[in-house]
Amino acid sequence: MKKFMFTLLVLTGLMTSQVHAQRVCGSADHFQEMMNSNPEFKSNRTLIEQQAQEYLAHPDKHLRALKTIPVVVHVVYNTAAQNVSDAQIQSQIDVLNKDFRKLNSDWTGTPSVFQGLVADCEIEFCLAKQDPNGNVTTGIVRKSTTTTSWSTNDAVKKSAQGGDDAWNSSKYLNLWVCNLSGGVLGYAQFPGGPAATDGVVITYTGFGTIGTAAAPFNKGRTATHEIGHWLNLFHIWGDDGTACTGSDNVGDTPNQGAEHYGCPTFPQISCSNGPNGDMYMNYMDYTDDACMYMFTTGQKARMDALFTTGGARAGLLTSLGCTVGSGNTCGTPSGVSASGITTTGATISWSAITGASSYNVQYKLATATTWTTTTSTTNSKALTGLTSGASYNVQVQAVCTSGSSTYSSPITFTTTGTSGNCTNNYESNNTSSTATSIAVNTSIKSMIGTSTDKDYYKIVTTTAAPKLKVTLTTLPGDYDLKLYNAAGALLGTSQLGGTSSESLTYNGATTGSTYYAYVYGYAGAYSASQCYTLTSISSASNLRLDESEFQPEKPEISIYPNPAHDQLGVEFYTTANQAVTINIYSALGQKVNSQTIQTVDGQNKASFDVTSFSNGMYIMEMIDGNEKKIQKFTIQK
Repeated sequence: MKKFMFTLLVLTGLMTSQVHAQRVCGSADHFQEMMNSNPEFKSNRTLIEQQAQEYLAHPDKHLRALKTIPVVVHVVYNTAAQNVSDAQIQSQIDVLNKDFRKLNSDWTGTPSVFQGLVADCEIEFCLAKQDPNGNVTTGIVRKSTTTTSWSTNDAVKKSAQGGDDAWNSSKYLNLWVCNLSGGVLGYAQFPGGPAATDGVVITYTGFGTIGTAAAPFNKGRTATHEIGHWLNLFHIWGDDGTACTGSDNVGDTPNQGAEHYGCPTFPQISCSNGPNGDMYMNYMDYTDDACMYMFTTGQKARMDALFTTGGARAGLLTSLGCTVGSGNTCGTPSGVSASGITTTGATISWSAITGASSYNVQYKLATATTWTTTTSTTNSKALTGLTSGASYNVQVQAVCTSGSSTYSSPITFTTTGTSGNCTNNYESNNTSSTATSIAVNTSIKSMIGTSTDKDYYKIVTTTAAPKLKVTLTTLPGDYDLKLYNAAGALLGTSQLGGTSSESLTYNGATTGSTYYAYVYGYAGAYSASQCYTLTSISSASNLRLDESEFQPEKPEISIYPNPAHDQLGVEFYTTANQAVTINIYSALGQKVNSQTIQTVDGQNKASFDVTSFSNGMYIMEMIDGNEKKIQKFTIQK
């Protein structure tokens, strides 16, 4: 996945003078990334647009029928706050049903010149009552994850990457609720994309109207906006050009120069569209939740085109997701966790299922292919006789009189103790100058034994096999991996979250060379009892890149809390003792604070007093030698 880097100039150029939290939608960037990287999506988009224009050209054939869309909500959470309640989920469904049916009372705030265009889109939503297998469901799937935040790279939609897999997207609208990073409120996949990633992602603080929903995005309109994209609506100003040249391909929305933030006053004139100006109250603008409250008749028609024969969303019309399942009524256990972990055992717990008479618990070594099955009559099970210092997978199935549920998504835990010849080997190798030499095509075990421990390894390849791949596996904590050349230049970084394996591949060499692999714990992670495994492989031909090497790294600058109130903390890593300058800029690009600190090799911290800062979005710039890193944050008091 391409990692996007934005310069300070671009960031500030996109911002307005609004000083409070602003809507950030990731759909346009996600759309463009797919257009650039997925030829099938690009081809499908051409056909979908042709069908839409054909439908719009024949109003006599327009649909006049209610469309009901089954929704499955995947709650992917790392903290209790991110695990939004059933009531909060229902509040979001209620908003969707009002907004898409013109039953929201605030639509009457639409200026009189536009009121005749406000549409009942004749689309309703229900939490699914039947899963793809015909079983009874609540339409809510909860998944605990070690991933602390997500980007717009679709990883949250994949169980293998700590997220949760989509249900059949031709029969359900998949909604993922999680902690999105970078200030993004949500993003949607436009029609025509891969089925496995089709759906909408919303951050947990912009979802529904109660619970964790935070002003000014606490009226459920982020989901309305993003589902508009999912139903083929572009931003009202158009995402395909510069000011006044873009188009949303809808005839009854005024040509508009750019997005609006906050709550504008009528009229807002741009692109010579006076006297009525921009339709900033449209759901497809960027205003606050309280100030967007309408779709137009033209937007409704564009959505309707998807449901005609052969349309990209037509399969939803025949979905049985909103009818109670007639098959197995036994729910799938959720909230599976491991506690009381010892060298040879662990206790597995999960949420009780109504009507379950017993549970099947399957477990296996993470490296094994076959499961061991045991049973329990309660919602916990003590596992014994496990291997010391080993990673295990475990999953749970409920057994009811009507049948058995599907197995829960597997979780992974690691027993304590050591495995094989596992100690804090090779010390002291805390710097590149004291790096331990290891042979290629071998695996070694060692520890990050303390919060300040770090391990360097020297790896030498030959001209006969100059390509190199280094992997870091069996991790007891959130460990990361960097690879340097002999001159100390950084060749790559692998920084996945949690205990995910790390991998780096360097196929650029044509002659034998010396490299340094650097292993360290993220945010001070360590284990004095469990080892990691480092493997180096060399080859004459290019080595295959792991899928994980395309995933985004953890933030290079960690800012907390975000939003901030009076004090702002910053954490970052450097690999040398050096002076680092940290600048803070306002949304208008004005420097409002600056610090220069002397760093240490490893984790570094700094703090800022932001008591005098106004509410709004800010940019932090860290200048580390010749490298510049940028991160956005928000002040909210």
